[in-house]
Amino acid sequence: MQSSSAIELLAVPGIPRIVRGDDLVVLIGEGLARGGIVPRGGDVFVLTQKIVSKAEGRMVDLATVKPSTEAIELAGKVQKDPRLVELILSESVRVVRTRPGVLIVEHRLGLVMANAGIDQSNVASPDDPQWASLLPVDPDGSAAMLRKRLSQSFGVPVAVIISDSFGRAWRRGTCGVAIGAAGLPSLMDLRGAPDLYGRELQVSVTGHADEIAAAASLVMGQGAEGQPVVIVRGLTWCGPDNAASELVRPAAEDMFR
Repeated sequence: MQSSSAIELLAVPGIPRIVRGDDLVVLIGEGLARGGIVPRGGDVFVLTQKIVSKAEGRMVDLATVKPSTEAIELAGKVQKDPRLVELILSESVRVVRTRPGVLIVEHRLGLVMANAGIDQSNVASPDDPQWASLLPVDPDGSAAMLRKRLSQSFGVPVAVIISDSFGRAWRRGTCGVAIGAAGLPSLMDLRGAPDLYGRELQVSVTGHADEIAAAASLVMGQGAEGQPVVIVRGLTWCGPDNAASELVRPAAEDMFR
């Protein structure tokens, strides 16, 4: 891994509220022009999951959801809207943990997370229908498509990360993580490389894409900041590209499953 002495976090200004069918590449290009930002080779574009999901039409009006008996029973235990619980179950392969106010599941993508990543924050005005946002069907595929088009549009090779906010099992607070990535090593295996004193690293594997997503989230914010696209500039790395799905711990390595 090559270290960077400094990085920049650049919010792309003026990204509008996204609706189904919006062309994110065009809107990002307009924002860059507005802010006088010229993309450089090696820039990492970090986009929130929410705007990718909106553009891809991964939105559901809760008024159209009919909860099953299972969802109604589980909703009573976790004290959530049965319609929301129905959506969560439809996106999940198993329920991991529950308690009042908390529903942790394993998403069909392998992510263990609260509410299958479904939420209603920054989705629509309270005066609008009760929309809920689902994760993209294929976040790595979405990142690859965006990377290809952004690189073609700007004439320089860039990387793309789709980020979401996750809670951590043993720490308070949410943190940005990568659920989709293209153009960089999401997981960087440093085993076999020397440490500062020449000793061979034995267990060091870095969640490279997660670290970048967390850095970008400092600028994106979690509330009304309205900065869903951030360029992380100045990073250097070596090693093969791999997708964000590589960050999901396999069941065989999960000591707590």
